[in-house]
Amino acid sequence: MWKEEDNQLKRTFEFSNFIEAFAFMSKVALLAEKMDHHPNWSNVYNKVDISLNTHSAGNMVTDKDRSLAKAIDELE
Repeated sequence: MWKEEDNQLKRTFEFSNFIEAFAFMSKVALLAEKMDHHPNWSNVYNKVDISLNTHSAGNMVTDKDRSLAKAIDELE
């Protein structure tokens, strides 16, 4: 579930292992590049933390962020 806080959409994804987490990140990377909207994220072992906001809109959450979040959810 995405949470909107501090002008960001945030979500943590948890996987069985590092390989699954990395595969997910690869899919998100391709999706983000296609949408020309890139996440702020980090990965530690089986967890991927993603935060989204739109830099060109003053670092606020916009429809671009909501669209990317929805598309990421559809990867699961």
